[in-house]
Amino acid sequence: MLASEIHNILKQNPWFASLPEDLAKQLQQRSKIKHLNDKQMLHQKNALADGFYCVLTGRIRASNFTLEGRELVLTWIQTGNWFGEISLIDGLPRTHDAHAEGSTTLLMCPKSAFDLLLVEHNQWQIHIMRLLCQRVRATFSLIDETGCLSLKGQLCKRLSLMQQGLEEQHQGATTNELAISQDSLAQLIHSSRQTVNKILQSLQTDKVIALRYGKIIVLDRSILDELGKI
Repeated sequence: MLASEIHNILKQNPWFASLPEDLAKQLQQRSKIKHLNDKQMLHQKNALADGFYCVLTGRIRASNFTLEGRELVLTWIQTGNWFGEISLIDGLPRTHDAHAEGSTTLLMCPKSAFDLLLVEHNQWQIHIMRLLCQRVRATFSLIDETGCLSLKGQLCKRLSLMQQGLEEQHQGATTNELAISQDSLAQLIHSSRQTVNKILQSLQTDKVIALRYGKIIVLDRSILDELGKI
């Protein structure tokens, strides 16, 4: 993958796009490409942090497992999104397992390069703090969502956020096709596939979405937003 192609992917992310030009250039230059096969593990929970990552192709599933072996999915990290900075800053182990879904290419800024940027650039510290603030806000939103919304409301909010994320990746272009299975959605809201299927069928009847094999077509995001309000 050419440096220009990588940069085009990176700049679609609002956080990266907000970096000063020189800092963005240094981050890209000090990073290296890492390839993962489908289902390959990037890191385990409690592993020491080795780098700061951005998804270039594919996606990363962040999850934990219960004592009974049930997987609890926190999120899927999509193309253009950065992750892994928390353990680099506080020095504590990783909080989740991370696996590739499909053939996945990452840009990895090694821990040594990340630490050097912190020392050399005050602006880097400020922008990393802003990224951490985004994480905190997202966590608060998730807590509110889990505590206040029905499963239908949670599912509608997640579908809306997924479509919003796709539009950001495509620089505002309307993208209404979500490539995600019902099993994956069930893991995301910690429910059963049967319950998710029942909710999706109801949304399809109401012409909010259309179901395809392994895909969901969003027909009316405004209704998803309304159903996902707290």
